[in-house]
Amino acid sequence: MLKENLQELHQQTTPFYVYDMNLLRQTLQTAKKEADKYDYHVHYAFKANVNAPILSEVLKNGFGADCVSGNEIKAAIENGFSPEDVVFAGVGKSDAEINFALDQNIFCFNCESSHELEILNELAEKKNKTARIALRINPNVNANTHKYITTGLEENKFGINSWEIDNVLELLQTLKHIELIGIHFHIGSQITDLTVFKNLCTRVNEFQEWFTSHNIKLQHLNVGGGLGVDYYHPEENAIPDFAAYFGLFNQFLELRPGQQVHFELGRSLVAQSGTLISKVLYIKKGITTNFAILDAGMTELIRPALYQSYHKIENLTSDKAAVKYDVVGPICESSDCFGKAVELPETNRGDLVALRTAGAYGEVMASNYNLREKAKALYI
Repeated sequence: MLKENLQELHQQTTPFYVYDMNLLRQTLQTAKKEADKYDYHVHYAFKANVNAPILSEVLKNGFGADCVSGNEIKAAIENGFSPEDVVFAGVGKSDAEINFALDQNIFCFNCESSHELEILNELAEKKNKTARIALRINPNVNANTHKYITTGLEENKFGINSWEIDNVLELLQTLKHIELIGIHFHIGSQITDLTVFKNLCTRVNEFQEWFTSHNIKLQHLNVGGGLGVDYYHPEENAIPDFAAYFGLFNQFLELRPGQQVHFELGRSLVAQSGTLISKVLYIKKGITTNFAILDAGMTELIRPALYQSYHKIENLTSDKAAVKYDVVGPICESSDCFGKAVELPETNRGDLVALRTAGAYGEVMASNYNLREKAKALYI
């Protein structure tokens, strides 16, 4: 897609984000088709990308919204998502955010602590409302991913630990403006080993059995998201294996009659459709290291600096012999580096460089550090 539109890309002011809308549609349609086989409900994780054209395509495919802030809930509703399809997650919901969500009559709050339940009940009582909730339980399942995006271990800040559940249920008996409708799990992000999700199913089944033994019927199970994408081979593996992913849950998750299963997918739906395009400003040749200095930096794509994550880097305009470069940005931070010893065709000032798989946690995490202007988006 990039080479085919090279003339149009050259006409844009760099840096900018470009989105392949055909690939986005194909990805969303594939996920929808595979989820529908089992009547699964998918909520799109707004934190991955909130651009209106992206959200429009998500909505067309009938997905709900997974939100982690009041403004994400507001964006969901303003972009046409029904409040009945909105889930509000997050370990630190403010009173203002909770009140806004209550006013919208959203589908469910994913609650992460006893204290949160008490506050939610208090705020709902003031509005004479009943808040539907799912308890976010910490299953202590290792996602085998980067420590900063692992969320399902007992040492993480997220969720209610197993030994707290008895006390939480006792508390719920006293909270008259809370309705328990489900349990929620989310163990991490960028998970590429499907065995991890099989382990999650085992733990969910165990918790299900515990709730059943206490005569508590759960209307739905929310197993979160976390399905990863192939950052190394974005062309060859542009669309994740949704068939294997949803099929695994169908095989190993033990449901009760009439019970719904909900997912919260973000990265896997949008990541491969987005690319950050940058221009080479300077080449610095050193004794052992050559630097390709771009006009894009950690202000446009912070993941390499924040998570030491890999993004495939391509020179779109050179076909010369390969040279190794440290590809860096212009920001006054040593961590402003996209990749070390990256093999690229011999690169010169003015060459266009693509940083692939930037459709998730790219533009949405951009900042104006160093008073940089926000990069524009192009939809092809």
